[in-house]
Amino acid sequence: MKLRKKVLWGLVALGALGLLAWTLMPAPVAVSATEVKAGRFVETVEEEGRTRLRDSFTVSAPIGGFLRRVTLEAGDPVELGDVVFRMEPHPAPALDARSLELARENLSAARARLETARANLETERAEAGFAESEFERFRQLRERELVSAAEMERVRSVRDRQRAKVRASEHAVEVAGFEVESARAVLDIASGQRPEEDQPLLEVRSPSAGLVLTRHRCCEGTVNAGEPVLDVGNLDDLEIQVDLLSMDAVRVRPGMRVLVTGWGGDETLQGTVRRVEPAGFTRVSALGVDEQRVPVIVDFTDLQSAAEQLGVGFRVEAEFVLWEGDAVIQVPTSALFRSDGRWSVFVVADGRAQQREVRTGRRSGMVTQILDGLEPGEVVVTHPGDRVRDGVRVNPELRG
Repeated sequence: MKLRKKVLWGLVALGALGLLAWTLMPAPVAVSATEVKAGRFVETVEEEGRTRLRDSFTVSAPIGGFLRRVTLEAGDPVELGDVVFRMEPHPAPALDARSLELARENLSAARARLETARANLETERAEAGFAESEFERFRQLRERELVSAAEMERVRSVRDRQRAKVRASEHAVEVAGFEVESARAVLDIASGQRPEEDQPLLEVRSPSAGLVLTRHRCCEGTVNAGEPVLDVGNLDDLEIQVDLLSMDAVRVRPGMRVLVTGWGGDETLQGTVRRVEPAGFTRVSALGVDEQRVPVIVDFTDLQSAAEQLGVGFRVEAEFVLWEGDAVIQVPTSALFRSDGRWSVFVVADGRAQQREVRTGRRSGMVTQILDGLEPGEVVVTHPGDRVRDGVRVNPELRG
């Protein structure tokens, strides 16, 4: 009887010790986990870009003048050689009261000089007529040898001088007439208004067929030589410029496939890299960090479809396909951590976390290629924290 009691009390003590040990045992660590998969893997580089035209033309005023109203608007089609705007000479500035009175006086003085020149012309013509008569009379006398040869030469000289004076007076009348017209022109345009009569027009034509992209000037007014008026371009030359970080640009090659998204439509547009420019530039990021960027030019595969939906200066997101493969073992990048200088993961087996060294390959966004160390179907911890160690019991919550 005493032996039975001892055995019974021994069993109770063992049960109490087991219960105490179970109570004091650490609870499994709750972790998020995912299954290792083998599938299609695409390594990409993503960056924001802008559409642009390979060739665009800024139509500027070739000379300074007065621009007539530009009727073309952005989006209007133009053909090669179409007149896009017209120019005319500057209107004369208006005269102030003092200058206006001075101009009137100058006109009166010019008219007086014209009358004086005309009077001088009449006098010279009369003198020339008399000299012609004298010369004719002396010629007849010379034929009868009633006057000397020297006298005859003197009369001829007088006649020739009078003829020259008549021509000079005629030119003086012309000059005086021009002065009157010049003085009258100053008064006629002194109001500063553009004259109603026809003006000589300069027609500026389009250097290319396409669309009006931008209208810098619409209303009439004075323009300076070289001032831009319109931008013209053809959407058949539409392309994308993406400024990649230099460390990403060195991995991009002409001919690589590009996926164009984020432009506003549901469709993913296709493109190819045409050129990686040889010179980079420095740009300050939103965080104030200097970034070295390299322009990369992308051509649309279906340009007609892209031109129907996009214009110049539209924002897009370009995804450069650097490498792609099938049946590639991959895990979330967050599952990897460094241990003794090597990449490792925690594999969930028999309810415990087992640390395992792996060899990684390419990385694309949130996913990394595994070259060795894991097999499809195994479960790994996606976000191992400080509580997860080799051999620790875990309670995994599988996520896709």
